[in-house]
Amino acid sequence: MTYTARTLRNLVLGAAAASLIALTACGSAAPEDTPSPTDSVSATPSASASPSASPSPTVSVSPSPDLSGITVTGDDRPKIEVKAPWNIASTQVKVLKEGGKQIVGENATVTVDYVGVNGTTGEEFESSFESQPAQFPLGYVVAGFKKAIAGQAVGSRVLVGMTSDDAYGEKGNQGIPPNTPLIFVIDIRSASFDEAFGEEVKPAKGLPAVTMKDGKPEIAIPDGAKAPEKLVVQELVKGPGAKVEKDSTITVQYRSWTYADGKIFEDAWQAQQGSLDKLIAGWQEGLVGKTAGSRVLLIVPPAKAYPDGRETPKPTLAAGQTLVYVVDILDVA
Repeated sequence: MTYTARTLRNLVLGAAAASLIALTACGSAAPEDTPSPTDSVSATPSASASPSASPSPTVSVSPSPDLSGITVTGDDRPKIEVKAPWNIASTQVKVLKEGGKQIVGENATVTVDYVGVNGTTGEEFESSFESQPAQFPLGYVVAGFKKAIAGQAVGSRVLVGMTSDDAYGEKGNQGIPPNTPLIFVIDIRSASFDEAFGEEVKPAKGLPAVTMKDGKPEIAIPDGAKAPEKLVVQELVKGPGAKVEKDSTITVQYRSWTYADGKIFEDAWQAQQGSLDKLIAGWQEGLVGKTAGSRVLLIVPPAKAYPDGRETPKPTLAAGQTLVYVVDILDVA
């Protein structure tokens, strides 16, 4: 299984480019603790997982129309109680505790804690609370897990009762027999952003104007403006997420232009991932201290970008070019 974020290869200088692993659909495998439609949902199996190691019998029971037969107790570590065997007519989600303002996108990478119960036996089969939170892209988990998390607020605790079709279906999975409905309580710890999210910041005068068109940024460089000799960093949106450190791995989307003529240089307005300490100096200096969810305008002089130009990878760039970047910081790790 693999992540879908591309690497920031175009922003890597020299031989360091070869050290970045392409985390694309045909790239390297994702960490083993990543849940998927074919893997166990857990990040690290807990000691309590053993009760469901043996397949449970398939029991016929009238499906419940809702989650009313499920009781959840416990604040820090939730406990699920249900009269077994239990089934449900369609996957249902209930918010047990409201989160904050950030809403989880359909394709976000999330960090969660959870407890899982086998609906047929009523036994808990997995919990991350005794080990570590799980992190995964929503595109790589069973449908019921995605239905429970996408559209919810970060910080929420949700209860989901999922049909076997939205879990592991007729094939089942390790410790989960075929046609087993599942129940989870999920604490949504964090999530990547789909785009900039936060408080808008009024930019300083004299900078390129940034507008959004068809979901992408466009810039207009002031008439007669000379390219600044020093790095310029201007937040446009201040995000509420984790702070970028000098050795952080960041996920961003960005576009860039040559300052001299305002023409587009790179259009990378989709998730790109890389280690900040391997990227151009203008990014290393300009993004440290910024937060996930932020949108940042960078004006990068040649000395902090490509002083001798760039022949590979394409697009190529002549020497001595000042570049303008608009960067959305989607995630920080």
